[in-house]
Amino acid sequence: MQELMQNGPVEVDFEVYADFPNYKSGVYQHVSGALLGGHAVRLLGWGEENNVPYWLIANSWNSDWGDNGYFKIVRGKNECGIENDVNAGIPKTKY
Repeated sequence: MQELMQNGPVEVDFEVYADFPNYKSGVYQHVSGALLGGHAVRLLGWGEENNVPYWLIANSWNSDWGDNGYFKIVRGKNECGIENDVNAGIPKTKY
């Protein structure tokens, strides 16, 4: 969370299951369906909805998907491996 507050969004990856492409709103939690593969996305922030902590994520599938191109996924439980790999970079200031 410190990285997000100081430097902005970070990149994460997670496992996509068959129920994920149908996400529309709320906090996503895998319920059913087979593993489809992995997917990289941009983690923008965090919050709570109905007492459920979540990560706010921007997807690359376009604004017609999910909640206007975004989704929330359970935070703190490594849902679908979302907390396994977090990547951030700081651009060079001198070349």
